[in-house]
Amino acid sequence: MVANSSMAENWTQFRGANTDGTAADAKLPGEIAEDKNLAWKIEVPGKGWSSPVTWGNEIWLTTATPEGDEMFVLSYDATSGKQLKNIKVFENDVTRFCHPTNSFASPTPVIEDGRIYVHFGSYGTACLNTKTGEKIWERRDLECNHWRGPGSSPIVDGDNLIVSYDGFDVQYVVAFNKDTGKTEWKQDRNIDYGTDNGDRKKAYGTGQVVEFDGRRQVVLPSAVETISYDPASGKELWRVRHGGMNAAARPLFGNGLIYIAAGSGERSLIAVRPDGNGDISDSHVEWGSSKSVPRRPSQILIGERLFMISDQGVASCLDAVSGEIVWQKRVGSGGEIRSSPVMAGGLIYSFGVEGEVVVFAASDEFELVSQSKLEDGFQASPAIHDNALIVRGVRHLYRFESK
Repeated sequence: MVANSSMAENWTQFRGANTDGTAADAKLPGEIAEDKNLAWKIEVPGKGWSSPVTWGNEIWLTTATPEGDEMFVLSYDATSGKQLKNIKVFENDVTRFCHPTNSFASPTPVIEDGRIYVHFGSYGTACLNTKTGEKIWERRDLECNHWRGPGSSPIVDGDNLIVSYDGFDVQYVVAFNKDTGKTEWKQDRNIDYGTDNGDRKKAYGTGQVVEFDGRRQVVLPSAVETISYDPASGKELWRVRHGGMNAAARPLFGNGLIYIAAGSGERSLIAVRPDGNGDISDSHVEWGSSKSVPRRPSQILIGERLFMISDQGVASCLDAVSGEIVWQKRVGSGGEIRSSPVMAGGLIYSFGVEGEVVVFAASDEFELVSQSKLEDGFQASPAIHDNALIVRGVRHLYRFESK
C-alpha cells in the first residue's frame, strides 16, 4: 500500500516536523547493520550533507557536484528506493571555497503539501512544485561569503521562509514570502564579535520558532550571540551573549527554557528564559555548561532530560531544569560525530563520520542497546518515516526497518 500524507508522519525539515529530532511513537529496530533490518540501500549522486525530508511516500534531498557548479534536488520512492526525480535547480559559473568537510548542499530543505523549498546559501533559494518539478520562484541576489560553505537550513513560519546568512563578510537574517519569494524583512545581526577575523563570525545554525507567554518569536543562533526576532516583522526582541563560533545545533524549547548550543566557548550550552527584552545575557540565563557539549550535533530534549552526544562520542544526559549532569559515557570507538541524533520509542540513534552506529536508551541510567559499523560514513542527520529510519550517507541512502 502506498502511504500518503495523512497516513505517514512527514519529516518536513531539519530535525523533523517536531523540529527536535524525535518521533516518539515510531517503532524502529534496535540494531542497525548492513545485514540486519536493512530494507534497501541505493547510491546517491553528487555530494551533499543535507538531511532527507519526506512527504507521503516520497523522500527528498539536495545534492551538488563536488565543485558546486551544479545543484540538484532529488526524490525517491520511500518503499522501494527508486529514484523519482532529479531536478537541476542552479548552475554556477563561479563558486567560492568550500571546506572538504562541508558540501555545497548542506542546508536541509523544507517540504509542504505540493511544495519544497531548497536553499544553497548565497548560491540561491528556490521553491519547486513537488508534483511537476517546476520552479515557482527563485532568489539568487543575496550576497554572503560563506567561506567554508553554507550550512544553515531554512524554516517556515506562517507565510514566511526564514533563513540565516552568517558569513565571513556579512551576517544577517532574511524572511522571504514563501509564495512569491519576495523579501518581507531583512535584519543585520549587528553583533560585536570582538574581532575583524571573519572566520570567527561564521555560523551554521537553524532557527527555532517559539510561542511563550503569548509572544511568538524565532530564535536564531549566530557566532557569539543568539538573537530572537518577531517572525512576522523581523523586529529584534532579545539577544543573549554566549561566545563561541560556528554554531550549528538547532535550539530546543521546553520547560519554559530555550536550550542553545553555541558551538564553542565557556558557555557552549545555555538554558535561557525567552520572556526578556533587549540584552538578557545577565538576567535570563538559568544555567550554562561546557563539559562534552557537541559543536555540531543537536541535542534531544525529552521532558526534563536533555540528551546529547559530542563530536568525540561522549554521550550525556543532563537535568534540563538545573543543568546538572545525570550521566556521561563515552560510546563507540571514539570516531568523530557530526550528524544530529534522532529518538524514537525511547531509543536514541547516532551515526558517525566513519560509519559507526550507536543506539542507546533515553533513560536516567546509561544503557547501550547496540553498536555496529556501516560501510558508508555519515554527515547528514537521519529522518524517520513511519516506522523506518532513513539515513543519508556520504555515498548512499539507506532505509532501515524492523524485519
